[in-house]
Amino acid sequence: MFDSIALDYDRLNHIMSLDVDRSWRRKALGKIVDGASSLKVLDLACGTGDFSIAIAKRMARDGVQGSIVGVDLSDGMLQVMKEKVSDEGLQGMISMQKGDGENLQFEDGTFDRVTIAFGIRNFENKEQGLREMLRVLKDGGRVVILELSLPENAFVRSLYNLYFLHILPKIGGKVSGDTAAYRYLPSSVVGFPKKDEFMDMMRSAGFSMVSHKAFSLGICRMFVGEK
Repeated sequence: MFDSIALDYDRLNHIMSLDVDRSWRRKALGKIVDGASSLKVLDLACGTGDFSIAIAKRMARDGVQGSIVGVDLSDGMLQVMKEKVSDEGLQGMISMQKGDGENLQFEDGTFDRVTIAFGIRNFENKEQGLREMLRVLKDGGRVVILELSLPENAFVRSLYNLYFLHILPKIGGKVSGDTAAYRYLPSSVVGFPKKDEFMDMMRSAGFSMVSHKAFSLGICRMFVGEK
């Protein structure tokens, strides 16, 4: 499914979120690039590479040495990411590979940070994905997760549902030619665990100091956990 929408994915994301998705990523960067002199980062469900590129640019700006590895199951998304990384001149800092977030092909304790932006809701087994994130983190490492969510305010949620469940699929389908994909994406958000449930899931996977912050009235949420 993601292969079929890869070429239009970035444009649709920015149009449908009114570019607010960029600000959500920027807000998460402070939890990722936070004063360390070097970082090795794993960006799961990296898609077309927006988050990986943002992390690399923040690391370069702050004089942080290191690297980012992007992992995704979609060849189409990774091909778009490869072109974007090349256009930005970041080939020496960002690498990418096809892989399953629930069965990572990395040694224990490989990364200082594990990130995932708007992708964990697509995991078939979120608990297994979280355990794998913990496994590949170094002791003292951190996971930073961004995910779309339903607003808690009833009035805002009703407007959100009108747009997200009825209008968005029509826009996405018209632009990308794949209406089914843009029906799936909203339904995956509706089915995502509530914030307290997901934080408990992170703790059960072994993360400590689990915290949460809501952005844009709860349309986006950031979850952070430590190993």
